[in-house]
Amino acid sequence: MAVQYLAASRFGLGRRFDDPAIADPRGWLTRQLGDYEPAPAALAGLAGREAIAAAYVEYQEERRAMRREAADPAMSDEEKAMEPEMRRLSRSAIRRHYVDATAARLSAAVATLTPFAERLVHFWANHFAVSADKQTVIGFAGNYENEAIRPHIMGKFSDLLIAAVRHPAMLLYLDQAQSFGPDSPFATRVRNRGKGKAPGLNENLAREIMELHTLGVRTGYTQADVTSFAKALTGLTVAGLGRGAGQRLMPADALPGATVFIQPLHEPGAQTILGKRYDQVGAKQGEAVLRDLAVHPATAKHVATKLARHFTGDTPSPALVDRLADDFLKTGGDLPSLYRTLVASPEPWADSPAMFKSPWDWTVSMLRALKVPAFGERQNIAAMFTQLGQPVWRPGSPAGYDDKVATWAGSAALMQRVELASRIAGRIGDRADARQLAPLVLADALTPETTQAIGRADSPGQGLAMLFATPAFLRR
Repeated sequence: MAVQYLAASRFGLGRRFDDPAIADPRGWLTRQLGDYEPAPAALAGLAGREAIAAAYVEYQEERRAMRREAADPAMSDEEKAMEPEMRRLSRSAIRRHYVDATAARLSAAVATLTPFAERLVHFWANHFAVSADKQTVIGFAGNYENEAIRPHIMGKFSDLLIAAVRHPAMLLYLDQAQSFGPDSPFATRVRNRGKGKAPGLNENLAREIMELHTLGVRTGYTQADVTSFAKALTGLTVAGLGRGAGQRLMPADALPGATVFIQPLHEPGAQTILGKRYDQVGAKQGEAVLRDLAVHPATAKHVATKLARHFTGDTPSPALVDRLADDFLKTGGDLPSLYRTLVASPEPWADSPAMFKSPWDWTVSMLRALKVPAFGERQNIAAMFTQLGQPVWRPGSPAGYDDKVATWAGSAALMQRVELASRIAGRIGDRADARQLAPLVLADALTPETTQAIGRADSPGQGLAMLFATPAFLRR
């Protein structure tokens, strides 16, 4: 059993070129839970929520100004021709936040000395997925992982859930910022004026919290539960973005990009969800529901299944799932306890079934192995992951990226990896020797056949490309 390789690649992100041998794999992993740094140096220079929101505000103001000017008969043809270019520049400022955060995420993953903890960051960010396909999410996607996910992966699941739900990226992605209580003071006032249809309820966030983040599908909740939960969440919105009712009622001191609760948008009265009555007032009502969902037995089973699948394979052992779910319920969702139970379990240490690295995992593990830079200064990291088939923070749905072998093991995807490995090997040349790297990177998973094949390579670059395309390196 290749325990060193499993510790480094299944639990972690691959061996670094300067890593010592892992003498005690389980101890090495559990020590990382205490050594984890939620704010690594690689992320220090990234913009905060207010700066990101300011880029959106500027874009919105420019668009409104352009529309006014376009309608002005005194506007020259030359001025009208400048409009697309101005819009492109303002969009690029928003996208720059995404590109910078993507590069910083990769740098943090490559440099980390706690790769197990870093993998858990990526796991939870995918569990509570947002997708930067939506324009209002692009700039906030990296900030979401850094502010909502990273600080809470070593605490209680309930705190992680609430932080994810309340972040602007989630509220904007699932349209909660445009959800209003049907009988809220604001909606009632609009109806009484008789000037158009009153704003309504949006159930997207409530549904995805129940289906994806907590209980899981087909676990006994009803459409009525979803609707009542959506009402309990009304009032949550994001300051400074958009021109709707939420912005007109925004407190004057609310900073752009801040999550704000606006009482006049909240549905009044008690709500009944999963048979329990919630009569809290205002924002406390939604939070009370979230805290109950976070410790529900169905949530324990759902989270345990996803965690077990990520660390063992497509069809996790029922015994492992039950063990993790029991720990979750016993501790009230204490995440470090859950991780320790995972590490102590025998199932993740089995050589088979072999798990396949996602494009993200494969690239990170390759870069961690190399002592010399693999990319030029102008390398577009975000575009590279798009070409590999796993654009960062862009899974395309709230379900996140699929965590199954078939998703990443297609022949076309493998060819893209071989091509990238060959380009990197060609750039590095003889500055890295695959014959020396192989024992470090593959450790006890290195076979005599792989050693022999790398030794027969025609050049150092070819040997390096072969190493990163070997079946052992492609698996975790």
